[in-house]
Amino acid sequence: MVCHSLLGSASLYTVLLRLDRDLAEEVRRKGCPRDGGALHHADFERRPRGGPGALGRRARMRTSFCCARRECRKRVTPPSMRFLGRRVYLGAFVVLVSAMRHGLSERRVAELRALLGVARSTLVRWRRWWRETFAASPLFAAVRGHLAMPVDAAGLPASLLERFEGDERQRLLAMLVMLLPLTTSSWSGKAGFSMGM
Repeated sequence: MVCHSLLGSASLYTVLLRLDRDLAEEVRRKGCPRDGGALHHADFERRPRGGPGALGRRARMRTSFCCARRECRKRVTPPSMRFLGRRVYLGAFVVLVSAMRHGLSERRVAELRALLGVARSTLVRWRRWWRETFAASPLFAAVRGHLAMPVDAAGLPASLLERFEGDERQRLLAMLVMLLPLTTSSWSGKAGFSMGM
């Protein structure tokens, strides 16, 4: 179902970086949400896990802004196609590894650990997050409202990825767009996703 070659695709992360820059520029143009002041860069470096081994420094930078007005200085962090909130692993990596349909047998955990360096406890935590936290979220409730057929919460995220159109890469990108509202607490935008089914 999920193409393992996407996990280490440098071209995928180049596209995600470009999309993040576009999202950041849109936020910067709107100005400070508190007083409309100009926004100055206040980027910070992340040390993400997952993805291709040689991510450059620019790909590790999380775009963020702060209001230029001295009396405000409100921080605004745009949504991200690369970073899934404060999680250590890159968002695409979390989605793809979680979507692998082989379950969490001891053999599969050993394979994932050897291939990707992901601990069993991390895989269990991700699985619980998809099945419990995400499945109970307002975002998932909104997404389900757009679906003609129900999504099996026990099969998340694979059961949701299957609903998007296109090849594996296109479905992953659509899923990451859908997850944008979860990538930052300061983004005041709406979940402007298209289910593309």
